[in-house]
Amino acid sequence: MRNAASLARLLMLLALALLAAAPATATAAPPMPTDANVLFLHHSTGGVIWGGGVPGWFDDYNAAHGTSYAITETAYPDTPYPWDNYPYDYWNIWVSHAGAAPYLGQATLEMLAPQYRVIVFKHCFPVSGIGPDTGTPDVTSPNKTLENYRLQYAALKAKLRSFPDTRFVVWTGAALREQDTSPEQAARSKEFFDWIRDTWDEPGDNIYVWDFFALETDGGMYLTPSHASGDSHPNGAFAAEMAPLLGQRIVDVIQGVGDSTRVTGVTDPTAGLSFAIAGPNPSGEPAKSDWTLKICCSLDLAPP
Repeated sequence: MRNAASLARLLMLLALALLAAAPATATAAPPMPTDANVLFLHHSTGGVIWGGGVPGWFDDYNAAHGTSYAITETAYPDTPYPWDNYPYDYWNIWVSHAGAAPYLGQATLEMLAPQYRVIVFKHCFPVSGIGPDTGTPDVTSPNKTLENYRLQYAALKAKLRSFPDTRFVVWTGAALREQDTSPEQAARSKEFFDWIRDTWDEPGDNIYVWDFFALETDGGMYLTPSHASGDSHPNGAFAAEMAPLLGQRIVDVIQGVGDSTRVTGVTDPTAGLSFAIAGPNPSGEPAKSDWTLKICCSLDLAPP
């Protein structure tokens, strides 16, 4: 009787959820050429994921699908610019010092966008050390606060959209281990990266998100211990799991389905992955299979 009642409750909740949360339909972008080139801008966390097998994944994909997608990586920003890559720094180089000439040795978007079909960029894990707001947001401030980050991301969105022939894949930020942050900082970081995924990112433009933060934290606030190395960098085993997801997310964007596929790159949310990793789709609403998993977990039932 208990199982029957639980099943009935599951079906009722599932029906209500599907009625209330039908995802928005996004218009597919045209596919890019089969020789589209990709630039990955990163530092240490990105280097770990790259080393997890990103180049090999693209080699295998090209061999299996008759494409010749090319991906290259570089440290960015790099010396003589301070080795920082937070929202302020991308705003500082790409918006405040935009133009045809490099700024402190760093290529601007005016220099990069004409060379690449897709540009991928990210922030290192200190981005999650977000302090409390002051009530006086300042787009020109390097202080790590939600109010400043949001202004800088608003300016970045306008800048990225001014290069419509290039598509941008933006990682949500790298997370900190629980012992490397505070509950208040962790909550602020999750709030910001959820905001990037659910509000800042909009369907129909040339900007797409890869929800790395959700993958690192399994939907929580901290870098999951099993994913971490001896600090807040991810470990090699996690990198090997992430490399195919990043590759798939980039290919989805190249092929014009970045707005209708999952922001994590996960293609099968039932293949041993948590609901948190399966994540919401890019419309900001859970996909039908996500609702099924969420409701089953709440009832301690196996997915149907």
